[in-house]
Amino acid sequence: MTEKERINADQIKEAVAAVKRLRPAYKEMLDFYEKLFLAQEAAKEEVHIDPISISDDLLSMKRKEKFPLVNRADFVIDMKASESLLRKICRLAAGATQVLAEAGSKILDALDSKRLDAQVLFSKTSAEDDTYFEKLAKDLEIDKKLLAFVAYSSIKPSLSLSAEQLASYLDNDAQWGKGYCPVCGSPPALSILRDEGQRSLLCSFCGHEWPIQRIYCPFCENMDQK
Repeated sequence: MTEKERINADQIKEAVAAVKRLRPAYKEMLDFYEKLFLAQEAAKEEVHIDPISISDDLLSMKRKEKFPLVNRADFVIDMKASESLLRKICRLAAGATQVLAEAGSKILDALDSKRLDAQVLFSKTSAEDDTYFEKLAKDLEIDKKLLAFVAYSSIKPSLSLSAEQLASYLDNDAQWGKGYCPVCGSPPALSILRDEGQRSLLCSFCGHEWPIQRIYCPFCENMDQK
């Protein structure tokens, strides 16, 4: 384990411990999330993906028109590593809530019986194929949102590593100034305001973080503090 990994693991444990002190009633769920986040960090060592290449002409056009670097479906996913993580998450779920435990067991059974193809699941996750998830959730008798959460959590290491590689194409000298992710175009999941007053947005899909004006709505682009 590298120094960076140790820092990530320590930060995860410290953050979970802090929330447990504030919300002890959520201990069972927080224990699961701690194990999940640690498993995702460890899985990055197993992920092997080819870099995504963007030509100079295409890059120039995207920067000029404020287009994201890629679409969600363009991300490269290490299918083998993601399926391994999927199975691990399902096993971790066995020690969580009853709903999670039952869902994890059903997904593992479906994988082992070949009723569920992990590669198709991951591809449909990137493509946001709601019809696929509706049918699969009904077939497996699992809540659709929970199924999507487990699938997304399994490909997150691949997405994070791809986003890190793609971020090298961003023009750090120019202010992005948009409410959608400059890497993949997805909306933000979180707004972060640091002690120094600097604000940034965190992508809901690839996890890329980008700076933004402090007074700014990423959804309607309003910058009027009133």
